[in-house]
Amino acid sequence: MSAFTPLPLGCPIPGSVHSVSCSLPTLADIIGYEERDPAVTARMQAGYPRFALHPFVRQLIAALTAEVAQAGEQLWPLISARAAETLVAQLGGAPARHVRVQGVEAVLHPAGEALAAQAKLWLQHTGTLLSSRGAEDALVRLGRLPAAGAETTFKGDAALAVRRVLGPCFPGAERHLHLAPSGMSAIHAAFRAVGEVQAPRGRTAWVQLGWLYLDTIALLKKFTPDPAHDHLVLHDVRDLAALEQLLAAHGPRIAGLITEAPTNPLLHTADLAAVAALARRHGVRVIVDPAIASPFNVDVLPHADIVAFSLTKYASHEGDVMAGAAVVNPAGPDAAALQTRVAAGLDAPYPRDLARLAAEIGSAAEVVARINANKPQVVAFLESHPAVERVWWSLQEGTAANYRRIARRPEAVGAVVSFTLKRPIASFYDRVPLAKGPSFGMRTTLLCPYIYLAHYDLLPHRGGGDELARAGLVPELLRLSVGIEPVYEIIAALDEALGA
Repeated sequence: MSAFTPLPLGCPIPGSVHSVSCSLPTLADIIGYEERDPAVTARMQAGYPRFALHPFVRQLIAALTAEVAQAGEQLWPLISARAAETLVAQLGGAPARHVRVQGVEAVLHPAGEALAAQAKLWLQHTGTLLSSRGAEDALVRLGRLPAAGAETTFKGDAALAVRRVLGPCFPGAERHLHLAPSGMSAIHAAFRAVGEVQAPRGRTAWVQLGWLYLDTIALLKKFTPDPAHDHLVLHDVRDLAALEQLLAAHGPRIAGLITEAPTNPLLHTADLAAVAALARRHGVRVIVDPAIASPFNVDVLPHADIVAFSLTKYASHEGDVMAGAAVVNPAGPDAAALQTRVAAGLDAPYPRDLARLAAEIGSAAEVVARINANKPQVVAFLESHPAVERVWWSLQEGTAANYRRIARRPEAVGAVVSFTLKRPIASFYDRVPLAKGPSFGMRTTLLCPYIYLAHYDLLPHRGGGDELARAGLVPELLRLSVGIEPVYEIIAALDEALGA
């Protein structure tokens, strides 16, 4: 029997009221969640915060709406006045409006499905919705909650504490490190900064190198000036010849290139030194997101103009803080201009989120080391199991050499491994007693059917099979984030379900 205890549908993972993940224990639950089945959504006590409104945020929206909204208006609480003004502009200005009420920056707009969807997507892509702790504190001020929940937080200058831990990952660039409310906030700020610097030069196109995280792809699809012509995709990060041809053909109009190292979820790593050399030869700026392995494991700054990533992963290894960071390479050709624009385009994390992050990040190196020790043993088990069809990880054949060039140590492999089975995944997924939900880089081992959860609309029965195939993605791919539990227990849990 497994030492793991299955979690009920909708239960926060790992259990804090501010947890960023939630339990989706069966494939039917995943499908119900994606299709907004009330029988599933009604039981959700949590959700990844950029996609699901936290109960505290929903409660705050209701309270503030009753206080300041006119008839037929919808309200969104945001992280800052700057973020609120940006959302108003994104919605086309009037009749959207920015108000400050009870210490909360908020945007109101006429209720309606189209405007609400536009606002929600903007907040999802930019990560600028007020956090659950921000909402909790506002509800306490309003008398709707007696007090904020007890938790361990850093006493002192939390931003300085976080910077002291992250700084050694970016030697020489400590002053160019900017904290953000989420990883997507950091990526969006980097994307905007490069775009603003390059647009006067007639450069508006972007290169997507590899299959990337869904909201990074969404930035390129939706926020380039002419997505039909300005979003250039090269799925195979290993194909430097194709990249060179693409840059030769379009170089004078390309603003930037975005890639992940490794990519999510296929764990492919480009030869970043070669990519950066090609990009710089053509005047193209490079953004690299190292979140899958974390900056604790990989060193990508020498090959990037901006490194942008999530601190929700690994740094917040308890899985209960949304945060991110962007680091400008001071040796880059546009460093001063990018530094100014990234700083202007980012909000600081909510203070209590930052205090909680600072309380966790001090032990991140130890947690990452334990994850790195567990991961190869889990990979070896999966690769040798007769029910497993294929395994992807940071040291997979084809891109292992590229990964080793950026790895800080030989054992620095990260948490994530993806795999497919020789049978439909439902029986395995439904039976495996591990925690199951979104996110990665937690102390807790976490499993998800990645395409179902992140790209449900691209599943073959939804008409997206060709796009997945072009990217080398398999619809029933499973993504496992290895935690710090005893590795024999993780393997036993997998074996129990695989042998069923």
